[in-house]
Amino acid sequence: MTTTMSDHTVKSFDNDLQHLSQVLAEMGGLAESQLSSAIDALVRRDSELAGRVVQADKRIDDLEQEIGNFTVRILALRQPMAQDLREVVAAIKIAADLERIGDYAKNIAKRALILNQGQPLRPVASIPRMGMLAQQIVKGVLDAYMEKDADRAQAAWRRDEDVDEMYNSLFRELLTYMMEDPRNISPCTHLLFIAKNIERIGDHATNIAEIIYFLVHGKSLDESRPKGDTTNVAIGD
Repeated sequence: MTTTMSDHTVKSFDNDLQHLSQVLAEMGGLAESQLSSAIDALVRRDSELAGRVVQADKRIDDLEQEIGNFTVRILALRQPMAQDLREVVAAIKIAADLERIGDYAKNIAKRALILNQGQPLRPVASIPRMGMLAQQIVKGVLDAYMEKDADRAQAAWRRDEDVDEMYNSLFRELLTYMMEDPRNISPCTHLLFIAKNIERIGDHATNIAEIIYFLVHGKSLDESRPKGDTTNVAIGD
C-alpha cells in the first residue's frame, strides 16, 4: 500500500501529540514526587531531602519550557483545528498548572528547612493527611488526562472541597496554638503557609480537571467549582 503525503502528515502530527503527552506525564510524575518528598522532609525533619526538593524544581521548569516551545512549533507548522487544537492548548495550560504545583512543593520544602531548625510541633501531624489527599487528586487528574477520561477528572475535581475542609480545620488548630503560647507564632505561621500551599495545589489540580473536561467534551463544566476555604485570610507564597 502506498503511503500518501496526507498519511505521512497525520502520522507525524500523531507523533507530536504523543510526545506532548509523554512530556506532560513526566512533568506530572515529578510534581507528584516533589509534593510527596516535601511532606516527607517536613514530617521526618529531613533537611537533606528538603534541599533536594528545592533543587529538583528546575527540572519541572525546564519541562514546562519544552512544552511551550513544542506547542508553538505545532501551532505554526500544523495549524490544528477542533479536537486537535484543544489537545495542544490543553497541554500548554496543564503544563502551567503543573509548574505551579512544583513551585508550591518547593515552597513547602523551603519552610521545612526552617521548621527543622526548631522544636517539633504537634500540628505537623495534620499536614501529611492533607498532603496525601492533594497528591491523590493530582494523580487522579493526571491519570484522567492520559486516559482522556472526563468522568474521572470530574471525580477528582469534586474532592478539592475535602482539601479545603482540612485546611480550615488546621487553620483553626494553628490559631489556637498561637494564642496559647506566643513562642508558637513563628513556627505555626510557617505551617499555615505550608497548609495554604497544599490547598493551592488542590486548586491547580481542579484547574487541570476542568481543562480535561473541556478537552474531551468541547465545553466547560456546568457545575460551580467546589470551594470550602472559609478562612478569608490571604496566605500564600
